[in-house]
Amino acid sequence: MFPGLENLMMPWIGKTMKHIDLFIATKLSEKGIDLTRQQVILLKTLFHDGPLPQHDLAFLTDRDKTSLTRLLSTMEKKNLVARITSSEDKRVNLVHLTKHGEKVVNETMPALFETIMQMQEGISEKEQDVVINVMKKIQDNIEKRIDSCSNNK
Repeated sequence: MFPGLENLMMPWIGKTMKHIDLFIATKLSEKGIDLTRQQVILLKTLFHDGPLPQHDLAFLTDRDKTSLTRLLSTMEKKNLVARITSSEDKRVNLVHLTKHGEKVVNETMPALFETIMQMQEGISEKEQDVVINVMKKIQDNIEKRIDSCSNNK
């Protein structure tokens, strides 16, 4: 259809992300950890920065309001998080990590780290630095375009 697409980075990045998601899910499942990548990201964010207002959490995890609400409902059923109304502003829900959620984070992070190290096996520090710098440049290029689009409105 479009000759040369296999020589562009974006299809490779997309395919790699799909492989990463599947590999992480498989490795966590093998260790008896029943979490999706999105749940791990949310738990890690709350562990380091929480409790957080729900709208801040949506921004930090790059999720829209509806999908975050669904994700939080699922995680509440698993007793990983709790939404508690802020004492300072009754319109704001603060998302807290439960004690069980903290335990799950502490059990999950070593397995996640091991999985990441497996994915990076055979890749030198220099190669990792190159990839990180390229990803930063792509993000900068995207942010510049988004900013210029916003300024043109």
